Amino acid sequence: MAFEGLTERLQNAMTKLRRKPTVSEADLRETMREIRLALLEADVNFKVVKDFVKQVRERASGAEVLKGLNPAQQIVKIVNEELTSTMGTEAVALNKSDKIPTVIMMAGLQGAGKTTTAGKLALKLKNEENARPMFIAADVYRPAAIDQLEQVAKSIDVPVFQLGTDVDPVEIVRQGMQQARDQHNDYVIIDTAGRLQIDEKLMGELVNIADLAKPDEILLVVDAMTGQNAVETAQGFNDQLELTGVILTKLDGDTRGGAALSIRAVTGKPIKFVGQGEKMTDLDVFHPDRMASRILGMGDMLTLIEKAQQDYDEDQAQKTMEKMRENSFDFNDFLDQMEQVQKMGPLEDVMKMIPGMANNPAMKNINVDPKDMEHIKAIVYSMTPTERENPDVLNPSRRRRLAAGAGRPIVEVNRMIKQFGQMKKMMKQVSSGNMNGMEQMMGGNMPGGKMGKLAMNSMARKMKKNKKNG
Repeated sequence: MAFEGLTERLQNAMTKLRRKPTVSEADLRETMREIRLALLEADVNFKVVKDFVKQVRERASGAEVLKGLNPAQQIVKIVNEELTSTMGTEAVALNKSDKIPTVIMMAGLQGAGKTTTAGKLALKLKNEENARPMFIAADVYRPAAIDQLEQVAKSIDVPVFQLGTDVDPVEIVRQGMQQARDQHNDYVIIDTAGRLQIDEKLMGELVNIADLAKPDEILLVVDAMTGQNAVETAQGFNDQLELTGVILTKLDGDTRGGAALSIRAVTGKPIKFVGQGEKMTDLDVFHPDRMASRILGMGDMLTLIEKAQQDYDEDQAQKTMEKMRENSFDFNDFLDQMEQVQKMGPLEDVMKMIPGMANNPAMKNINVDPKDMEHIKAIVYSMTPTERENPDVLNPSRRRRLAAGAGRPIVEVNRMIKQFGQMKKMMKQVSSGNMNGMEQMMGGNMPGGKMGKLAMNSMARKMKKNKKNG
């Protein structure tokens, strides 16, 4: 997961600050030194780091903050706000034409994931706007580039206009644009040729395509794992093409986060989307404020809620809430919930969106193997209908039978049943809005401290309100 190293370093610096009853200028200098080192280690542009540290120090210095109420919390708030500002303050929507089609031109180096990202964007437009996009295959150089685009397009049921590899790309775009107008496609997504490095000849071709198509968006796809190179690539393309935005790919990989924190500040161009997975649905709008919260280990409840709304069946969710409240949640419901959660992505990534969980000791190095989820399912599938509906009947002999049926050790069966019981208690606390009992059950260590508790209480209130309105 991206930013783990940066999150840990920044969280450690903030934790040291919070432990101090008062905060002096010397404490602030030490904190800013640690923040500076953390950002540089994350491969953030040196000038961006320098400006960021200067801004935070200027806002945090002086009696108003250092001698005020909760100075450490105020400094954390300032760091959060400056991180958000560095990445662009707010999400930036796609530019849309007053008349169809809206033209989106994709650009980028080879290997950044441009063609796959074009597919993800087309699917997002189909799902969210009921749009009718069309691809134009303008990469005639890379072997099998057109075949790859057609495979991606087929998987999401989007048409491709192509004239093979022997026609000039500018002519392909000209004819493709005419077909899109004739067919009344809402969007045209032009998949241009990638390159191993910024090349004058091919860059000239991109300029000619842009002059012809007059795109509403020129989106540069960059690999977040390349760090500072991603920023240099963005500068190089922007000098020639006048980009309108950037899409960061592989943000779920082993990346230190430097590209995300540097691109907007260096180029002035917004990050519009981020790719965080291999599925065609794994393309998200980039929200600077939410990313800043995640970097600081504060979680990302809004994105988590949006994912839940997107992937959860509303009627099924309402029934589950009723069962949680009545404490009648059983293993049948548990199976349904597992399948719903799996749709949202890797469990460790989902958990880290909860305030305080990103750097919680219990989450340290957590890596939920998908096979573990399948093992749990196998244990539940081995249960009789009575056992699923009445977990209390699972005595030792029945558990041994489950272990044999699922091909899992008895200790694993016992652990799963115990965790299921604990989860039921937690669910009842959340659904009833009684967070005090839940906090005691967790040993008084509510994830994220006060912020985590406030977020969880807010969710509980929303649950109660939805029930009342429903």
